[in-house]
Amino acid sequence: MSEKIRAGMLGTVHAHAGGKYLAFRDGPDYDFIGVAEPNPEYLEYSRQLPYYQDVNWADKSALLDDDSVQVIAIEGHVRDLMALGMEALHAGKHIHLDKPAGTDIKQFEALLRLAIEKGLQVQMGYMFRYNPGFALAMRAVTEGWLGEVFYVHGEINSALKPEMRARLDWHPGGMMFELACHLIDQLVATLGLPRNVMPSLKHDGPVDDKLADNCTAVFEYDGAVGIIHTSAMEQGAPQRRIWEVCGTKGTVIVQPLEPPSVRLYLDEPQGGYQAGWQGIEVPNTPRYVADVAHLAAVVRGQAEPLQMYEHDLITQQVVLWASGDRQEL
Repeated sequence: MSEKIRAGMLGTVHAHAGGKYLAFRDGPDYDFIGVAEPNPEYLEYSRQLPYYQDVNWADKSALLDDDSVQVIAIEGHVRDLMALGMEALHAGKHIHLDKPAGTDIKQFEALLRLAIEKGLQVQMGYMFRYNPGFALAMRAVTEGWLGEVFYVHGEINSALKPEMRARLDWHPGGMMFELACHLIDQLVATLGLPRNVMPSLKHDGPVDDKLADNCTAVFEYDGAVGIIHTSAMEQGAPQRRIWEVCGTKGTVIVQPLEPPSVRLYLDEPQGGYQAGWQGIEVPNTPRYVADVAHLAAVVRGQAEPLQMYEHDLITQQVVLWASGDRQEL
């Protein structure tokens, strides 16, 4: 077995931080040395959370100045991700960078350029990249089972309590920026850069805050259209979350997204599957486990990154467009 990779985590308040901490801590590829939270207010808050009760708390310098540490998970507030990620890259660390990639496309571009210059890896924290249901949908697209794709639809909703809403209403994109970015990542992987994005970012919930909690975006392509909706008010939402890709020769539907359940329609047999509608069993891979395992393989030179930096940059640009911020590269 390969020698374990020494790793740590920088930041604690990202929505994925608790799960990422557990994935890196328990991952068989890693010697996880600790968590650093440079913001005193966030540190006090995080010390009370149940999944951090057994954490080895470390100073930021203990992670960044230790040459034996190879990988840092960047799990701060989205506003702080670029600064924390740049610090880790300057210190010579590969990073797992959670999503979305900040609020300034130029800053993200500079971060990726720094990683290229230093020969370091930046793995984005989009949780569906390693989901077997999405992987099958992408295979259907790339291998041509569906013919020409003309329609993509995604729905990803939640029922958020007021305290969680208050943590998300700082960005005008609201739920589109925070949650639907996962589906935008998959849309870009499927169809690329849209020629136009038309967002509708509404506040329709009964809570007196500024959260855009009922959001839809239409993504226009030559010969295709994508529609993504997200809200913060749907009870029982996880079971109705859906990803659909329709083409001239077939359709693939993932619903629910976790654990993934897949239905496939083909007008002729493809890829070992029969013509007509059929349900397909796919593994229920826990969130983040495959992500951190693959990052270890990439760092060791045993695998290639799942997505290239060009895709990550386009995804961030489209996330901002769908969030009402038309930034250009």
